[in-house]
Amino acid sequence: MTSVAEYFQSDSVLTTALPGFAPRPAQTEMATAIAKTLKAKTQLVVEAETGTGKTYAYLVPILKSKGSAIISTGTKALQEQLYHRDLPALRDAIAPQKQVSLLKGRSNYLCLHRLAQSQAHASELSPTVQKQVVEVKRWAVRTEDGDVGGLSSLPEDAEVLPHVTSTVDNCLGRDCPDYDDCYLVKARKSALEADVVVVNHHLFFADMALKDVGFGELIPHADALVFDEAHQLPDIASQYFGEAVGSRQLQELAQEAKVLYLTELKDLRQLDKAADKLLGSLRDWRLAFPVDPQRGNWRQAQQQPQIQEAAAQVSETMQFFADVAKGALGRNQDLDSIYERCVQFMHTWELLQNTQRTGFSFWFETTPRQITVHQTPLQVADKFGSYVANSESSWVFTSATLAIGKDFSHFTRLLGLDQAATLCLPSPFAFAEQGMLCVPRYLPQPHEREMLDHLLQVTTQVLDVNQQGGTFVLFTSHRMLQRVAERLETLTDRPLFVQGSTNKRELLADFIAAGNGVLLGTSSFWEGVDVRGKALTCVIIDKLPFGSPDDPLLQARIEDCRLRGAEPFTQVQLPPAVIALKQGAGRLIRDSSDRGVLIVCDQRLVTKPYGQLFLASLPPLRRTRDLSQALDFLAEINGDSSA
Repeated sequence: MTSVAEYFQSDSVLTTALPGFAPRPAQTEMATAIAKTLKAKTQLVVEAETGTGKTYAYLVPILKSKGSAIISTGTKALQEQLYHRDLPALRDAIAPQKQVSLLKGRSNYLCLHRLAQSQAHASELSPTVQKQVVEVKRWAVRTEDGDVGGLSSLPEDAEVLPHVTSTVDNCLGRDCPDYDDCYLVKARKSALEADVVVVNHHLFFADMALKDVGFGELIPHADALVFDEAHQLPDIASQYFGEAVGSRQLQELAQEAKVLYLTELKDLRQLDKAADKLLGSLRDWRLAFPVDPQRGNWRQAQQQPQIQEAAAQVSETMQFFADVAKGALGRNQDLDSIYERCVQFMHTWELLQNTQRTGFSFWFETTPRQITVHQTPLQVADKFGSYVANSESSWVFTSATLAIGKDFSHFTRLLGLDQAATLCLPSPFAFAEQGMLCVPRYLPQPHEREMLDHLLQVTTQVLDVNQQGGTFVLFTSHRMLQRVAERLETLTDRPLFVQGSTNKRELLADFIAAGNGVLLGTSSFWEGVDVRGKALTCVIIDKLPFGSPDDPLLQARIEDCRLRGAEPFTQVQLPPAVIALKQGAGRLIRDSSDRGVLIVCDQRLVTKPYGQLFLASLPPLRRTRDLSQALDFLAEINGDSSA
């Protein structure tokens, strides 16, 4: 029987099955460590820097192991890449008998029942949504898996999607008339029969939270679980172990009731009246907050008289709505479901009004039309750690950014992974020859007004030199991004790609196609973005990515840390900033032939003692404080046709 390490030799089957495959010592070491973990049913945390080839390093031992496995990724895009690109060729080469399945969250699958409902009351929908319903109906005839990601004729955030997909709240389950044809049911059945299931972190934790409260579970039990992009797990776990109620959920509930009154329960005028009252109170609740979107502390906001009054009104109209629905129970399946959801929302709503409980952050966020209130646990280590410890599975956590320096304790502490072995693998890239890090001299402090002009000056100087290559300018705030975008339009004739102008995938594709474009992005472009060659030869970062001091969740974690007698800056604020900068810097060198310049416009990287921690976590690029040296290197890259 072939050992895992043998698959990573120069004469193995992988060299013929996978174009461009070449043995890498770190990859072999990672694969061997994972194989041991799978055999011993233990836990392993691996930092594998860019270029290690971590995807194949975990796929080979998973495909060669006897049991079933779940692979969880950070994004749906990576999930699809694994399932459609990386897994098929590898499976065919080394484990053709293995069955592989892709499983996404419920809202990614067409709901036939809700599509039929939308067609039945199309006159109640906006003209845009009516046209989109027709488009969905055409596509529904052709689709085999019902995955709305394949609905390419509509934008990713098409208005119709909530009308033709289901949520945990409005799904009728086995009572649904279309249950036998349900795409979600089919996907889950396929997952149950598969040897390897590819999911994403949000789905994994949503399912884990459902198991926790004793309801249905979407993801089957597995002998092994692998989490790629594992640095995202602590924040995602916090979301799913918390509670939230938003005005959008309640508005959808009321709108569904109004449709039922107009179509199937025409004698139930009181239901329509109750729905209108609920919708009115939700509008007033949103109007009690400032017009501009914001995130804030719910404990504090709750003390304001106008917000107290608006929240009390929502409680009252929700109760009235539930009473009316209760009086008609048994007449209609959809109405029964509406009543059950309303009762659940009322329970969560009451929970969120009681903000005196400790161990949680209570916060709200608003959009121009909506408001959502959250209760987020300040730590998930106990719950997640015991879940891992009590399972009889193997657990592997990997990412290019898990350690601070070489220390994994921040990550393992957050997830309660006390028994996990750790492994830190360096990149095979020759960073000192391939790239340069520049922290320009004479910059103002990040908070000073002059910073905008200096950032623009650095950017335009880079663009003057980087004529043949692409440039990323990464920001820690949308506000600074918009201010720079506004000014940069008048200062350059280069193709400008600004986050928010279209969806991320399109923006990135257009940027790569341009070849020498300038992309301005915030947090979602700091990670999970892979641009190789001259399409990206310079990354400019505006400042160190510390969390916003106004973020209520961060404030609550800082307060909780103080109460425990620990130091909030080093325990709470510094580690995620180091990981985030490491992620942003990782956009630059993606291949052994890539060359480029990383410019961090924040003096604190060299003037503050904690700057050393950031520097120790970055790739070992050549370093300079002289911007002209960085520009000379960039000019050299632009003049080199082989770069």
